Amino acid sequence: MNILAVIGHQHPGSFCHAVVGAIVEELRSGGHDVVFHDLYAEEFDPVLTEDELQADAPACPVVRRHIEQLLAADGVVIVHPNWWAQPPAVLKGWIDRVFRKGPVYRFGAGGKVEGQLAGKKALVITTSNTPRDMELALYGDPLENLWKNCVFGFCGLTDFRRRNFESMVLSTPDQRRAWLDEARRLARETFSSPVS
Repeated sequence: MNILAVIGHQHPGSFCHAVVGAIVEELRSGGHDVVFHDLYAEEFDPVLTEDELQADAPACPVVRRHIEQLLAADGVVIVHPNWWAQPPAVLKGWIDRVFRKGPVYRFGAGGKVEGQLAGKKALVITTSNTPRDMELALYGDPLENLWKNCVFGFCGLTDFRRRNFESMVLSTPDQRRAWLDEARRLARETFSSPVS
């Protein structure tokens, strides 16, 4: 399978980087072709300009390449921390610029959305500091809704998995090792069977 893996975290020594590294290694060792983007390291520009918003196709060759890679992928892996119940700005800007009307979704008859990512698979791994029971009681799970329904579901992708690792600030080295093993397992399971 062709897999697009994207991380939105600015610190190369972060646990998010360890997670995406473990996933990419696991997928490649399983025979998958993986295209990997570290948005901060690549200095991806998250700003969607007015000209780009109005255009039928992005003029920026970097954005065009990301769109082509998204459409060519059988599966997508996204890894990022939970910042104020959202992805970091660079990743939100990546969504704005790459998940474009036209190539990634369209409006058909009667305004019905026609997602172009149908049949693909997605695995989203997030990290947070708030303990899970407190997070759910206070805020629910806005990242689940964002990725599952507002981004991937809107664009036609329904084979979706997400795992949040928490609490990072309270975790032990043994817990983090177990989480990395879990991330590898989730990647194997998510991308083990052919896409439909």
